[in-house]
Amino acid sequence: MSHHPDPAGFRAAASRFSTGVTVVTSRSADGAPAGMTANSFTTVSMQPPTVLVSLKRGRTWQAVTESRRYAVNVLGADDVAICRHFAGAPLSQGAPSLIDCEGFFLLPQAIAQFGCEVVSAIEIADHTLFIGEVRWCRHQDGLPLAFYASRFRNGLGAEILPSDALAYPAEGWTI
Repeated sequence: MSHHPDPAGFRAAASRFSTGVTVVTSRSADGAPAGMTANSFTTVSMQPPTVLVSLKRGRTWQAVTESRRYAVNVLGADDVAICRHFAGAPLSQGAPSLIDCEGFFLLPQAIAQFGCEVVSAIEIADHTLFIGEVRWCRHQDGLPLAFYASRFRNGLGAEILPSDALAYPAEGWTI
């Protein structure tokens, strides 16, 4: 057995772990919002409430690094187009609206939101694990958007078909 799987095999195996889909947002040095789609989000501790996101270097990573703050917006099953927008496939009608709440940029339709202050950042390979203490959170009812076997699913496990998801490409981009 190899100590390092081939990238395609690793991706296929990792895709068998169902994840929720989030948009991580932050404020850039010039005050503008920055955001990216991420499925690498998890709770770390209940006392104090702490969460972790894993971000690849880029505009959002830079904003979190400089501001030491981020928000996690948990997407609902109807938010595939928003997911795609923040994953690099911009919406034709413009960017989704973000609201500024206590210095955090939020997607108002998100089914859960967490405003976090970075307490630790760990560099690993081409990502940084940002561990954030949750300063506030809120939630609303709704089925979550899930990602399993490289396909979008609703919170009940049913695949969201391309026609329902505004024809997302199955290959060519990842979350």
